[in-house]
Amino acid sequence: MAPRLAADIEALAAIERGSASPGEQRSAEWVAGRLREQGAEEVGIEPFAYSQTFAYAQGLHFGLAALAALGRRRLLAAATLLSFEFEYSGRMQPLRRLLPRGTGFNVVGRLPALGERERTVVLVAHHDAARTGVMWDPRLSRAGDRAAAKTGKRASLALLPEAAMVAAALGLRRLPAVVLGLALALSLDQARSPVVPGANDNASGVAGVLELVGRLAGRRPPGLEVIAVFPGCEESGMGGMDSWFASNALEPEHVLVLGLDTIGSGEPVVLEAEGGLWPVRYREQDVAAGERAGLRRWRLGAWTDPVHAAIRGIPALSILSVRDGGFPNYHLPTDTPDNVDIGCVEACVDAAETIARSP
Repeated sequence: MAPRLAADIEALAAIERGSASPGEQRSAEWVAGRLREQGAEEVGIEPFAYSQTFAYAQGLHFGLAALAALGRRRLLAAATLLSFEFEYSGRMQPLRRLLPRGTGFNVVGRLPALGERERTVVLVAHHDAARTGVMWDPRLSRAGDRAAAKTGKRASLALLPEAAMVAAALGLRRLPAVVLGLALALSLDQARSPVVPGANDNASGVAGVLELVGRLAGRRPPGLEVIAVFPGCEESGMGGMDSWFASNALEPEHVLVLGLDTIGSGEPVVLEAEGGLWPVRYREQDVAAGERAGLRRWRLGAWTDPVHAAIRGIPALSILSVRDGGFPNYHLPTDTPDNVDIGCVEACVDAAETIARSP
């Protein structure tokens, strides 16, 4: 298994696949080809309109909140914080329709049930890669990583601007404005920065789902339907997953959405909750299934695609991996295939297969 996983990770990392870009289209075409090779049927590429970066939408929030702080407009600061949480989580993103958009590309394939369909597992792994930038300098996240290594709970990656918005809503002026101004500058820097190879985040997850499809195509429990979804534009705001859910109705009582993201860090984990000041929690019975498969529970301070299922009341699990409380080479040019822990990728795939096969 390891040579095939490593080869898929290396092939995908060689494609510059920024969100909603021609590179993301090339990535989608490669994924679709491999998905067919793994035995999936009805494989297709689904385009959608979405942002190439989260920077402008989030930057507008930071800029407006800074002005609210300077003017002591407390209600405006509170409203901006609420709007930011909707935007950050993907719950609602009205600003995206007013900002420049490109074309993103989802890849979807299916393994039909053998006999009458009794349940459906939706396997998810985004295939786009992130832009780097000063905001991803490891020195800025070191304290949060150290705390998470001890507690298993990662504070929000947007904690400082979120706290500044809270302070502005309470009537503070200068310090919140300075923090929010810096957050705006970092966002604009990210928008201009190059796309990273994204070997761990998330060529590893794509390779893992492709491996799972091949396993389940060869030996599938009766009654199990498998849908493989490789969303685009996760790195710019989970636009691909939202687009897919908008056009696909699922029956919550018969479905599990199972995501693989950044699974080559070193220690496999399953998320119990994720997000910022307004987190989303996964169902305890689903998290417990992840623990039975050998995964440590974790609280993430950012977002992954399966959260769109959880927000809609659909059972979901998100499998990741961490090292020393964080993700090594996260959104950095050093996120290359030689820095991916293939043994950890294999462990995450094995755990995901155990969960997918469980009735």
